[in-house]
Amino acid sequence: MTSKLSITPIDKPIAANRQAAKRHFGVHPYFTRRPANLVREYILHYSKEGDRVLDPFGGSGVTAIEAFLENRVGIQNDINPLANFIAQGIVDLSKGSLNDYRAALELIRKNSEERLSEVNSADEVRLQEIRNAVNLPDNVQLPSNSDVPYYHDLFTPRQLISLSILKDEVDRIENRYAKQGMLLAWSATLAKLNKTFLSANGRAKSRGGSSIFSIYRYKVAKDPVELPPWHTFYERALNILEAKREIDSVMELKKRTGKGWHGGFEMHSLDVEELSSKMGNSVDYIFTDPPYGGHISYIDLSILWNSWLGISPSLETRRKELIVGGELRIPEEVYVKRLADCIKACVRMLKKNGWLSIVFQHWNIDYFKAILSACAEDGAELRAAIPQVGDTIWSMHKKKNKQSVLAGELILTFFKSGAALRPITHRKFDVHAAMREILSLNDSNRMHGEYLFNRLVIEAWKNSAIDSLNISPEEFINQVESYGWRYDDRNHYWIKADDNGLPLLGSDKR
Repeated sequence: MTSKLSITPIDKPIAANRQAAKRHFGVHPYFTRRPANLVREYILHYSKEGDRVLDPFGGSGVTAIEAFLENRVGIQNDINPLANFIAQGIVDLSKGSLNDYRAALELIRKNSEERLSEVNSADEVRLQEIRNAVNLPDNVQLPSNSDVPYYHDLFTPRQLISLSILKDEVDRIENRYAKQGMLLAWSATLAKLNKTFLSANGRAKSRGGSSIFSIYRYKVAKDPVELPPWHTFYERALNILEAKREIDSVMELKKRTGKGWHGGFEMHSLDVEELSSKMGNSVDYIFTDPPYGGHISYIDLSILWNSWLGISPSLETRRKELIVGGELRIPEEVYVKRLADCIKACVRMLKKNGWLSIVFQHWNIDYFKAILSACAEDGAELRAAIPQVGDTIWSMHKKKNKQSVLAGELILTFFKSGAALRPITHRKFDVHAAMREILSLNDSNRMHGEYLFNRLVIEAWKNSAIDSLNISPEEFINQVESYGWRYDDRNHYWIKADDNGLPLLGSDKR
């Protein structure tokens, strides 16, 4: 790539491969992590080696880490300390010797396995004696929608003690990089050794996950599963070793070919508007996935980790979180305004002729309007809008409300030309006519609802009529059904039906 002006935007979806990159998959859980292969393709397409690539809502760091490994300067920013802890922890796997990591794991085993076995077999009196002798985190108050009031209530006595023993042994590791890797493994273990862990029906007890990531609150299991602490930690540590091997291999391959490896990494924990003031227009490319309004209160849901790691954010920081609701009850109108302000800040951070990709999805058209209008007003032109569908992340909310929960995303890509304009948004838009046309032009008898909805959003925007696109999930579903389509619960898309309500045969391109 010789010039950003010569870039032709990506115009097709990229098939997600979530489990391919061991440096992300299995290392540590986090919310709504983007597939690394998709992010990497966008980075390679819209930037070149040496460019500064930013994610201002960095999450677990996929954008910054992939940029770092592709000889860019990956810039991670998030106000949630857990997000930055994970991102820094993965980047730091590029440092130190794999043998040191293995030796650290063996030392932890040697010093803790027998003590953990004693905890497992101890009676209540002995458990209390051990508990009084170990280091425990502060027993902080949990969000009001939690099943239990205080932090320690999230654990059985054996879990609480076992986690303390393991963390003390991690803290004793002398090699700084091996220690950080084992701390990342310990933090990942924390997600399984607590009473919010829900086992998957019909599978091994260890197969499942925390309600924090499926129900988005601290729901305690009816019958909590106490997984074996050492085995659980050991599995997490093996994932860390595998991730390090992979990162070492990526870097070594680049060193042997081309211009070598020379990636850079920056970490920030600022509100996006504050970050903009610090960065100026110094960024070449932004790929970001801003929070989608309500439902996931990232900082509230990260108390499980932030509290024990000693990295809890201040109340001032929590007030800056870009969400709707949460324990601070942030109103929707505040979210919409701040979303627009943050997107404008992103445009300001870009160099002239830089590119910006925003991953987004929501039924609320005001959210899309905030993004699209903010970019237009600050001189960034919409060049591509690619629906990414078929890669469903199965939260409990999605499982219970398959048709009305949008699971795919729309990737909006903008080019910073500097030509600002005040968009017209109030013209008339016949949503039903637009829906009929999109369905009739579809060359398949199958279509994802997310694809159809996202096409409606873009058509309304192109016709300067996004204010007129006001359709509820219920109306959307009823309208699609009225055109002779039915929802396939097994495959999670809409199917064109014949006069008898039976599905028509055809290829699946949506």
